Amino acid sequence: MAFGNARAPGNTQPMTEINIIPLVDVMLVLLVIFIITAPLLTNAVKINLPEASSTPNISKADNIQLAIDAAGQDYWNGEPIDATMLRTRLHDAGQRNPTPELHLHADKLTTYQALAEVMSEASKAGVTKIGFVTQPEGQAP
Repeated sequence: MAFGNARAPGNTQPMTEINIIPLVDVMLVLLVIFIITAPLLTNAVKINLPEASSTPNISKADNIQLAIDAAGQDYWNGEPIDATMLRTRLHDAGQRNPTPELHLHADKLTTYQALAEVMSEASKAGVTKIGFVTQPEGQAP
């Protein structure tokens, strides 16, 4: 018996072993119950769905290549422009649907002030997708 005999002479120590056999028995019974009932819980209605082929209507947004050289001169898709023309074109681009992405190509000697002004103007115009284009190391420009 697992409980021991309290009246036995010289047995004054409490029992220090835990009997886990009943726990294992209960867990095995529960496992069998779940294995049997799990397939019964899936109720699926079998229907014949119509077949159709369609392609998603994804319109890819245009992108604007805006370059800034070391002197702070702006180039819109390779064409030199001044600050007022840049504001006008950014405003026009911000009104288009979908809004085009602005890809900034900045010379490594370009001041942060010039970049901050361009990003501020783009944000005001509604052009919110801005990406910085870099040159991988080891490649000539």
